[in-house]
Amino acid sequence: MTPDAADAPSGRCGALGTLLTATARALPRAPLVAGAALGLLTATLPRLLSGGPADPWLALTSLRAAAVCGALGLAFLLDDPARHTTETVPTGRALRSCLRLALIAPLAALWWAAALLLVPADARPPLPEVSLEALTLALGALALAATAIHRTPEPEPGRTAAVGLLSLTLLTALLPDRWGLFVPRDSPHWADAHDRWALLLAVAVAAWGTSIREPLRGRRRPRLRPSGA
Repeated sequence: MTPDAADAPSGRCGALGTLLTATARALPRAPLVAGAALGLLTATLPRLLSGGPADPWLALTSLRAAAVCGALGLAFLLDDPARHTTETVPTGRALRSCLRLALIAPLAALWWAAALLLVPADARPPLPEVSLEALTLALGALALAATAIHRTPEPEPGRTAAVGLLSLTLLTALLPDRWGLFVPRDSPHWADAHDRWALLLAVAVAAWGTSIREPLRGRRRPRLRPSGA
């Protein structure tokens, strides 16, 4: 093996480490921390407000509100004030976006586990279903932000994505149980609602995968014009 071949893996690892460090420094910490802190505070409400046994309705509502708070923070994950200067770097938008998501995903999972543990065990809703709701809200916020970046020159789409997510959440909360998403735990439409949550999750994943790619208009080759007078 030649020295150049031996040094290639270490060089790639060093470049990846540098890229991860730069990505971590560019993360919008303020909205992420604010959303996480407000979500955890909301998750503690069943313990704070229940003098006796915790109310299952309050526990479910608090966890849903916590999930919305966390998703609103994640809506700002792709904010990049230097977007117009990083569009020409060798690493594409898809890689930069996925690196941001990879850095925050483990922390988001730990945060959600902490939110679940803050709710009294005797009132805690079914974990798979409520976690599906939280995951869909989070990826929905990311998909909205990625779509805004894909379709507009806005370098910081977090505010637009957060407003869109909050508006959609409030609208769906007003739907009747037969068609809604935020149905009560004892509703006969509980399973059907979570089938709709799973469908929305698939839509959010597809929207994220489509929108993080560089727009085709940015890849057009310049036309060759004939020279001469």
